[in-house]
Amino acid sequence: MALNEIKRKVKKILTSFRVVLLLVFLLFALVAIYPNPWSKGAAIRSIEPDSSAFLAGIKNPARGSMPMSKEVILSISNKPVKDVADYHSLTENLRVNQSIQLKTNRGIYKLTVKEKTEEIVLNETVEKIITEIIQANETVDNKTVLVNKTISKTVLVNKTKTISLGAEDIGIDVFPAPKTNIRKGLDLEGGVRILLQPEETLSKADLDSLQDSMEQRLNVYGLSDIVIRQAAGLPPPLGKGEQYILVEIPGGNEKDVRSLKEQGKFEAKIGNETVFIGGKKDITYICRSADCAGIDPSFGCSSSNGQSFCRFRFSITLSQDAAKKQAELTSNLEVIRQDKDEYLSEKLILFLDDKQVDELSIGADLKGKAVTDIQISGSGIGATEQEAALDALKNMKKLQTILITGSLPVKLDIVKIDTISPILGEEFIKNAIFIGVLSILVVALVLLIRYRKIQTMIPMMVILLSEVVILLGFAALINWNLDIASIAGIIIMIGTGVNDQTIITDETLKGETKTAVFNWKERIKRAFFIIVGAYLTVVFAMIPLIFAGAGLLKGFALTTIIGLSIGIVITRPAYAVIIEILLKD
Repeated sequence: MALNEIKRKVKKILTSFRVVLLLVFLLFALVAIYPNPWSKGAAIRSIEPDSSAFLAGIKNPARGSMPMSKEVILSISNKPVKDVADYHSLTENLRVNQSIQLKTNRGIYKLTVKEKTEEIVLNETVEKIITEIIQANETVDNKTVLVNKTISKTVLVNKTKTISLGAEDIGIDVFPAPKTNIRKGLDLEGGVRILLQPEETLSKADLDSLQDSMEQRLNVYGLSDIVIRQAAGLPPPLGKGEQYILVEIPGGNEKDVRSLKEQGKFEAKIGNETVFIGGKKDITYICRSADCAGIDPSFGCSSSNGQSFCRFRFSITLSQDAAKKQAELTSNLEVIRQDKDEYLSEKLILFLDDKQVDELSIGADLKGKAVTDIQISGSGIGATEQEAALDALKNMKKLQTILITGSLPVKLDIVKIDTISPILGEEFIKNAIFIGVLSILVVALVLLIRYRKIQTMIPMMVILLSEVVILLGFAALINWNLDIASIAGIIIMIGTGVNDQTIITDETLKGETKTAVFNWKERIKRAFFIIVGAYLTVVFAMIPLIFAGAGLLKGFALTTIIGLSIGIVITRPAYAVIIEILLKD
């Protein structure tokens, strides 16, 4: 073929509308993927609350952000961080109060390594003066107003001893710096997946509320890159239409998500009447700092029958409506005397998941008063006082989380938990790339043997690669996590693409025989009639798989449908134009 003829055909191909459309989509896909194979460093997955990194101003990545937008650690104290192993080697031997400089692609941070301590409660007691703020009625300008009063009293408390456990972790969870915006699913990146099922059928609004509450709880724990999505079984009459919540935490562990199954229904009652419940509606503020939360200095820890008990306390602020409800419920209660103090005849009883966890005496001076500031308490147990103190603080954090986020609308059952190693994902990706390249070479060889024309084989390969790139760009754009099931869908798309392009090529080449009745345009139409029929058949076959297996096959079904749709709308028409110009023009 003469050089001028080649130039003419290439120009005609590149000016065709269908080919231009293909090139535009390819460009947008590459921008969405944002490939950077030379990327180095350790990307920040999440920041632990109150850690050295948190106090230095390093922020948690925004949920749902693209991988290439993550903040990447480049060096620590001027020593380069090329990968995750470098990061861990530079941070594992830090000293207490050591200052380090952490450089990222967004700025430079100065961190001071915190000391990790534990507070041990001793059997010795000491007198301590504690201050309480109570509200009381006073007459001002002939008007009765509610004012805060400060009272002090002396109590016996256990002595405590603080011991050092060395340097605390700086609080950064990292993963290898991403090289593209393609998000890898749990099967490829490693982590934990938990499938939860509500104990009762929920409406769509309640199911959405359940998902929102779970996301808030995980945010409180400082976890990011979490995938929480609704899933369902096959709808009737094919199945029962079961409802599920699927939670995936890349890089996480089973401990991170087991607590999600707990409903966390918190209620504070006086008698049989609820005063307030957990959540922002009734509770406007929860203290989590050391000055108003921790081991209760009034009680401390004690031992009995070989077990130790520690009591925690923290302050909360009620909404005005909750405070008014408390005033109404206490206005008719009697005042009783215990020792030298006066209390109301009923106690404020705390329930967690319908189980009583504590009861608080109500001071007589609070009768009928709309008090907004109150103190919540609870306990922990252990074989030693140290274990009891740790258990108390753990229970306190759990209760605070439930009070912040509110209760889940229904209890959940764990259906399945999968813990996946990232090493398996890395090996799978390497093998998948190797097999993919080998398959493409084999397909190219078969096509070359079949048609004996390189101008037929090369466009086929280019179109197949274009389909994969556009699909990956679409996945990156919508933050779709590619897992093993999705890769299977890509393989189906490639196989279908080869089949469709073979049909188009065969119908076009039939025009070269003497027995040909139809012209090439009619043959192309005939080829597309076959292709569209096959496309619709596959799409309808994939739709049930979106719901099957509690949504675990959703990636396979959607990837296949989207990939085939890209072929029908963009790449097959472009290939038809290219093959027409190369073979018939």
